[in-house]
Amino acid sequence: MGLDYYKILQVDRSATDDDLKKAYRKLAMKWHPDKNPNNKKEAEAKFKEISEAYDVLSDPQKRVVYDQYGEEGLKGQVPPPGAGGPSFFSTGSGPTSFRFNPRSADDIFTEFFGFSTPFGGMAGGGGGPGMRGAPRFGGMPSSMFRDDVFGSMFGGGEGSMHQQQPLKAAPIENHLPCSLEDLYKGTTKKMKISRKISDASGKTMPVEEILTIEVKPGWKKGTKITFPEKGNEQPNVIPADLVFIIDEKPHDTFTREGNDLVTTQNISLAEALTGYTVHLKMLDGRNLTIPTNTIIHPGYEEVVPKEGMPIPKDPSKRGNLRIKFNIKFPTRLTAEQKAGIKKNREVLTNDIVQDSCDPFGNVKHLYTEWFSY
Repeated sequence: MGLDYYKILQVDRSATDDDLKKAYRKLAMKWHPDKNPNNKKEAEAKFKEISEAYDVLSDPQKRVVYDQYGEEGLKGQVPPPGAGGPSFFSTGSGPTSFRFNPRSADDIFTEFFGFSTPFGGMAGGGGGPGMRGAPRFGGMPSSMFRDDVFGSMFGGGEGSMHQQQPLKAAPIENHLPCSLEDLYKGTTKKMKISRKISDASGKTMPVEEILTIEVKPGWKKGTKITFPEKGNEQPNVIPADLVFIIDEKPHDTFTREGNDLVTTQNISLAEALTGYTVHLKMLDGRNLTIPTNTIIHPGYEEVVPKEGMPIPKDPSKRGNLRIKFNIKFPTRLTAEQKAGIKKNREVLTNDIVQDSCDPFGNVKHLYTEWFSY
């Protein structure tokens, strides 16, 4: 199966010459190897495919052959006109065959833009002897680029050569509110955006697009999702990146601390002393019942392992659920209540401590502290 040049340039089969130029301009600037030093091997392969696709589809003769016979027919022997080939393969002396001669991707880029690279690289087509790679600005206005020192090979200082680089608009940032349920289970968000794009003549027109954001389980507030060059297109400027920043909506029951879920239960003093069972509806809809088998003192936390948020790098693992308690102490006691507490304090504490069924081994000093009015 040969290469699909239309798919490579992201155009349909009815694409006009202007459509092809616009597509090549965008993709060649995006995948130029000098712009992608961290993945240069992949960029070189894509840059070559993009250039070859444009070279074929922008040439009427090559395009006719490609449309009829595909890449294999283009690069191999095409049948003569009598066998179904296009009529322009005939010459005055009789039919002939068509052969495809591939061109250098750098040569195609230089011919289109008027310079070999706007990104500071020193390879490719040149502007003259001894200055291979120097900009000639034959195909694009020089105002599209900013001055940048070309390199110490020309001596530096005021008299040194300069190379121009394209300006890029500042990123456009938007907050993306997500509930804790969204961040716990993961979700898909569809965002409708409006922006302006330019045609081959530079005229801008408004368009609307739907962007799909896959929110992964465990993502945290501040996570950024970037859509490269989805800002408005304008002359002499590379469009801005569109950036969505995850924001966390407040939740009625839980707050998040790292990978942990934290909740606070309001309980009475009696519940703190005699035992309390927590009932919680979790973010995935499950109902948990968590008994506490100890006296709940101020500052106490019940920790339930692996019931927190998914860990982004490994969603099969989770943080902890931490349950805090807000104990409602009495704010006022009558004189009779105070007298009764003082009278019975020693009896209460001694009886409970000595009771072999009592699970609260440290109750005596707590009772003493809490009932000292």
